[in-house]
Amino acid sequence: MTRSIIGKCWHCGAELSAADYGRETACLACGKPTRVCRNCRWYDPARTNQCQEPMAERVMAKERANYCEFFEATAELDSEGNTANQNLRQAAEDLFK
Repeated sequence: MTRSIIGKCWHCGAELSAADYGRETACLACGKPTRVCRNCRWYDPARTNQCQEPMAERVMAKERANYCEFFEATAELDSEGNTANQNLRQAAEDLFK
């Protein structure tokens, strides 16, 4: 049985499957929790509350497991934990500096 990879760990970059995003689940490679803001597709450090979802309750510790009902695993993260959308946004902002 092959694991369908849907994201990467926010801390070490290890590949994660859907089963790796449980509330009490930790990354097998580094031991950090996986169901955290930093692993969510809505995470955006440039936004108020660091979240693109306006209805989400504020979560202070972005690297700790939480119960956010809007959590969706991030598909692609770079080595610094940024999503592709964040990288595109930053590139656009850099053009106009």
